[in-house]
Amino acid sequence: MTTTRSLMRALVLLATGLSAAVGPAAAQTYPSKPIRMIVGYSPGGAVDLIARTLGQRLSSALGQPVIVENKPGAGTNVANRALIDSTPDGYTLMLAANAIAVNPALFQPPPFDPLRDMTAVAIVGRVPVVLAAGTGANAPQSIAALIAQSKAKPNSVDFGTPGNGSTPHLAIELFERAAGIELLHVPYKGGAPAINDVLAGHVQTVAVNALEVLPHVKAGKLRVLAVLSPSRTPILPDAPTIAESGFPGFEASVWYGVVGPAGLPAPIVQRLHAEVQKALDAPELRERLTSAGGEVLPGPQDHFSALLASEMARYEKLIRAAQIKPD
Repeated sequence: MTTTRSLMRALVLLATGLSAAVGPAAAQTYPSKPIRMIVGYSPGGAVDLIARTLGQRLSSALGQPVIVENKPGAGTNVANRALIDSTPDGYTLMLAANAIAVNPALFQPPPFDPLRDMTAVAIVGRVPVVLAAGTGANAPQSIAALIAQSKAKPNSVDFGTPGNGSTPHLAIELFERAAGIELLHVPYKGGAPAINDVLAGHVQTVAVNALEVLPHVKAGKLRVLAVLSPSRTPILPDAPTIAESGFPGFEASVWYGVVGPAGLPAPIVQRLHAEVQKALDAPELRERLTSAGGEVLPGPQDHFSALLASEMARYEKLIRAAQIKPD
């Protein structure tokens, strides 16, 4: 019996030693095969385009193809689950957006915990949410006018969004609380139908990302009331920020970052983070984000971890208070 126990103990120690050696050994040869980058959205959208641009830069730097795999569905939870269930070896990554911070509070029971089930690798950039209005007589002409009308008659101003729990929806919910007003939310299945109803005069305002309203603003069919970011966006240089409209410090942006499954070895995280930082200096990636109304956000790996934790706390508090449910 003693001999058997000793043998079992030796096997456990051997297995532990081999496991501890896997991380450094794998990092020394990483990557030795193609890398999959999951995107929880359909092809052609902002996240997909940024993932493909970033993937090209990483392919050149790492010497292996980075293959973008679109897995839309269930509010990005299909993609989230595919990442979480993958082997933590650096060959499955995901370009994520705010949904990974929102979904644990939005869906019940929580489908995952990004702080527990994912590894934050690198923040990539952000694109501001904008609040725009139509040109009809009943549409507010400014943030001040919108606030005055809403205070005089709560819920008299409506706003369309890409859906319940979307970043634009949550952004305007936060703004309502900051301004002390009540607006009427009209959720849609995407930003395009929401914009179409504003253009048709069925809804007064719409909250979407900056890129979606750009062609309509240029055509004179929409007016941007405010950009919900600290500084003006280069694609809408004449549009005031929410800070300029009387709310300094307020921000609501769609951010993007590279994540891996939990347990990703530290040497691989460090390698990937370093290569993403180099990619953010590339003109084509900066131009891609700028053309989408955004900006790159280089910074240390723990900056992304801290952002993820703070965004989870902010959105959980909001979703509970406003009793927001997914579509």
